[in-house]
Amino acid sequence: MQSLHSINAKADVISSLHALAANITAAKGIMNVLKTNLGPNGTLKMLVGGAGQIKLTKDGNVLLKEMQIQHPTASLIARTAVAQDDVTGDGTTSVVLLAGELLRQAERYVHEGLHPRILVEGMELARDETIKYLDVAKIPINEFVDKSSSSSKSEEKKPEIEYDVNKRNNDLSRELLRNVARTSLRTKLSDELADHLTDIVVDAVLTVRNPNHPNQDSQIDLHMVEIMIMQHKSEFDTKLVRGLVLDHGARHPNMSKRSENCFILTANIGLEWEKTEVNSAFFYSSAEQREKLVASERKHVNDKVQSIIALKNKVCGDDLTKSFVCVNQQGIDPISLDLLQKNNIIGIRRAKKRNMERIPLACGGYAINSDKDLIPECLGHADLVYEHVLGEDKFTFIEGVKNAFSCTILIRGPNRHSINQIKDAIRDGLRAVKNTIVDNDVILGAGCFEVQAYENLMKFKKTVDGRKKLGIQAFADALLAIPRTLANNAGHDQQELLIKLLQETEKGKIVGLDLETGDLLDPKQAGIFDNYCVKKQFLHLGSIIASKLLLVDEIMRAGRSMGKKQ
Repeated sequence: MQSLHSINAKADVISSLHALAANITAAKGIMNVLKTNLGPNGTLKMLVGGAGQIKLTKDGNVLLKEMQIQHPTASLIARTAVAQDDVTGDGTTSVVLLAGELLRQAERYVHEGLHPRILVEGMELARDETIKYLDVAKIPINEFVDKSSSSSKSEEKKPEIEYDVNKRNNDLSRELLRNVARTSLRTKLSDELADHLTDIVVDAVLTVRNPNHPNQDSQIDLHMVEIMIMQHKSEFDTKLVRGLVLDHGARHPNMSKRSENCFILTANIGLEWEKTEVNSAFFYSSAEQREKLVASERKHVNDKVQSIIALKNKVCGDDLTKSFVCVNQQGIDPISLDLLQKNNIIGIRRAKKRNMERIPLACGGYAINSDKDLIPECLGHADLVYEHVLGEDKFTFIEGVKNAFSCTILIRGPNRHSINQIKDAIRDGLRAVKNTIVDNDVILGAGCFEVQAYENLMKFKKTVDGRKKLGIQAFADALLAIPRTLANNAGHDQQELLIKLLQETEKGKIVGLDLETGDLLDPKQAGIFDNYCVKKQFLHLGSIIASKLLLVDEIMRAGRSMGKKQ
């Protein structure tokens, strides 16, 4: 091969069309691996690790992170697609598909003698026009609010906690958020399981949303949704706990396993004896002196414990229906635990730092760092605190909290494969609901937007002169890869469905693919919606990576020892 020549013994270079061909082949290769995953009818991939561990997934982000990709171009596309997931939480498979399809379309024109630079300029024009059209095609979420608010009045009376959450989110359409979550979850899981998780995901986001937060970007903090895993029962026993689940229990065997009407103290106080930081020695000449030394050594810790006991007596008094729970970030030594237990206080030690933020948001009150700050106002409240033992693991449930801004999604499943799959899907579902609220807009799914954008580009192409038209045509054809792949993965004739879709769109109808029947449907009526920010990012990243790879005309591979004397 003439274009491959050696610069020195440790470096190679691939030039001209061969470099472009290598990049296009790599992009098509990774596209072919991922395209069967797209949509609700996508297939699963099985990843087998070096030690024999198995992972079943159809999530593009998980696949690209876990796959061992050696080709540098394919690795570059994979990293770009993973960046899409980091920014928006979805759309990784679509980015790989768009980039691969753009390069596949470009290959035809380059082989016919068109310079890649002209092709790239046409693609960039098409991308900018499509992003402009995205702002035309988006639907504001306010359009859906009136319908849902009128229907909610007729609903039966809900529990007080649920009512509080709905009351502070009455500016949103719950039905729309459910449709967005369902659309996202069905691309990762079976329809039945996705429908079960839809309400869980929507309720979790609405619980942590604080519309009165001064910083609009911080109104929804998804870190306040704790995801806890319990490996038992079925996937359909996964549930939302309006409160918290801690992954440890009380450390004293005689402490109550179930308490009602609980005051919750969130503390970061050292309740264990610690060695002095400076080296010191104490001398005594009698047993009495030694007893005094031991007592004074304990007194510092005991005083802290006594201040907690005093607070408990102040708020609970002699009322046996009231309980007191102390959740401490630092340790509690056995003597302190014994003192707490004798005064009917449940002591939980070594709580996670993140839970110290979540508990006050769920139960009320605030976290304290010194026993001097112990006042009744710092306490939160929960109706029920109980311990659940599963094998060797203990879990503490804090439930029945009022006006919570934190919650827990408890994932259950019979094995690791199903739990990991649900965990990845819930993460994407939470991000999809959050994106909808933050964007304040949605885009029609089921391939509807891509076909509308194709029609728009065909009109736009007529206003452009010269060879740039070819780049616009290549971009338009690449967009159709999404509906074509959706139809193919569902087992339908892709050409027939695509022609039918284009014909109806030309007539001005808003239609998408019905993957169950192989016919057309109205995505708005069917409740199939995509995120605005995901589509925008996918158009940007897919075209940028394809443009950059098209302009590569030389690939150099140099060893580390390049230039060293032999």
